[in-house]
Amino acid sequence: MDRASGTPGTGRRRQTERGRRTGRGHSPERGRRPRRGRLPRIKPAAVTAALALSFGLSFAGTGQASAADVNNARNAGFESGLSNWTCSAGSGTTVSSPVHSGSAALRATPAGQDDAQCTQTVAVKPHSAYTLSAWVQGGYTYLGATGTGTTDVSTWTPDTTAWRQLSTTFTTGPSTTSVAVYLHGWYGQAAYYADDVSVQGPDGGGGDPKPTVPSAPTGLAVAGTTSSAVSLGWNPVSGATGYNVYRDGAKVTAVTGTSATVTGLAASTSYSFQVTATNAAGESDRSATVTATTAASGGGGGGTGGAGLPKHAVTGYWQNFDNGATVQKISDVPSQYDIIAVAFADATATPGAVSFTLDSSGLGGYTVDQFKADIRAKQAAGKKIVISVGGQNGAVSVTDSASAANFADSVYSLMRTYGFDGVDIDLENGINATYMSQALRALAQKAGSSLIITMAPQTIDMQSTSAGYFQTALNVKDILTVVNTQYYNSGSMLGCDGKVYSQGSVDFLTALACIQLQGGLAPSQVGLGVPASPSGAGSGYVSPTVVDNALDCLTKLTNCGAFRPSRTYPDLRGAMTWSTNWDAASGNAWSNAVGPHVHALP
Repeated sequence: MDRASGTPGTGRRRQTERGRRTGRGHSPERGRRPRRGRLPRIKPAAVTAALALSFGLSFAGTGQASAADVNNARNAGFESGLSNWTCSAGSGTTVSSPVHSGSAALRATPAGQDDAQCTQTVAVKPHSAYTLSAWVQGGYTYLGATGTGTTDVSTWTPDTTAWRQLSTTFTTGPSTTSVAVYLHGWYGQAAYYADDVSVQGPDGGGGDPKPTVPSAPTGLAVAGTTSSAVSLGWNPVSGATGYNVYRDGAKVTAVTGTSATVTGLAASTSYSFQVTATNAAGESDRSATVTATTAASGGGGGGTGGAGLPKHAVTGYWQNFDNGATVQKISDVPSQYDIIAVAFADATATPGAVSFTLDSSGLGGYTVDQFKADIRAKQAAGKKIVISVGGQNGAVSVTDSASAANFADSVYSLMRTYGFDGVDIDLENGINATYMSQALRALAQKAGSSLIITMAPQTIDMQSTSAGYFQTALNVKDILTVVNTQYYNSGSMLGCDGKVYSQGSVDFLTALACIQLQGGLAPSQVGLGVPASPSGAGSGYVSPTVVDNALDCLTKLTNCGAFRPSRTYPDLRGAMTWSTNWDAASGNAWSNAVGPHVHALP
């Protein structure tokens, strides 16, 4: 989620920090504006290359790939952060999920008039043929090369929810010794992800050295257990492209990230685990051994957090800033809201730690004492108040045990200072499942079983159980209250039936919620997140009637669209909205319609 109001493609952003964005973009030919409503077009060079490939043609001077060809790109899998890459306007970062292989990938986010271009200068040989490729997903993504000495090339793909390989070819000129390889997104569109960039061809002398066998992983730890599964996490290993997981000495699974869940285990049983790192050169020695004991049989329901909440609950985000929506005090939030998420906590200079400062001046002189008193009054009425960490600008990074401890300590301090009942995880800059799980468990040990833990991932974060956000939710399932996925600002996505659904429909809500319901979360841990008004998000707004129909479809198999779940989920938790302020700006139309409907579910 982000902090702005009503600006297409930008979402919620604190206007006092950066101002409104226009959402306007340029065509791929920089400096020229596209006609309204048209999608971006491939550059002529890309068309030429594509036509040549389509008709089996080759460029003059090109030849067949030989055994001596190498990948000339450096840090092609972003395992060394952004080393060797330059991204415009600070638009790029590396993330641990999603990745195509290894433990890292590039995430670059277009903003304003910047298309998030990331570039690397690659050493090549003159008068030689090269194949340029990269694996991408997310928003519109372009891949190309300039300075080839012949015809510069590019190719692109529209937004995609799964990894897709872009590929094109080029030939260097007689005096060309380097080319500029680039990736970029599209103005106003979602962030794109890229991994495993390749400039395959004769060795130009600048590529990465051949891999060596990686070292053994360190930091292996148990992130969570159920009666039939154990979740593990470990530190990334430099140069590794994958990891093997061993249970009681036998290999049971192979993964590309730094976490894994071993399933099919017996209840109340002790198991030992080890991990190795792998790459093209071989497999490392095994890590130190950890042991875990599965829970007693009979588990599998929702988490312990949520005592005192109704069976079906409505969550609303309360804005600690003024962005054009109605300014509210906590006491102004309608009674239909059962969980109020205070947005947002702020990152500090200490890795993993957060703080909170009430924006009294922006909220009409609302004092800290009034704020605390209003929280206590809501709690006396049976409501839960949580502090939300993240949002579009909330770059809180929990990537090791130290930052996990800092996160838990700082959130618990805020709970004690203001009286919050728990925490909401709304991180949109990537999430490390191992250490965020560790942080939340440390917080639960401090706060006890009454702790409320909510999450608000973006749709792309919940497409697969291997994604960091989804894995975190599963890791802490026994203490998790609810995951309210943001079903907006996302474009088209895959449903649990493998079909593509467009946002803004009953089917989008139900078919995507089905992924979580079938992926291991209890129905009581699944909620539908939507904007309270058209101004609350750049895209994806649906009327309260659509929300109510989606809830009916999932809980009773009535009012469904084209997608129909295979069963009912009468314990579905409910719905969430951004925000109570935008709801108030529309006369509380959302909560007046959706609130009673949620509370009347079976």
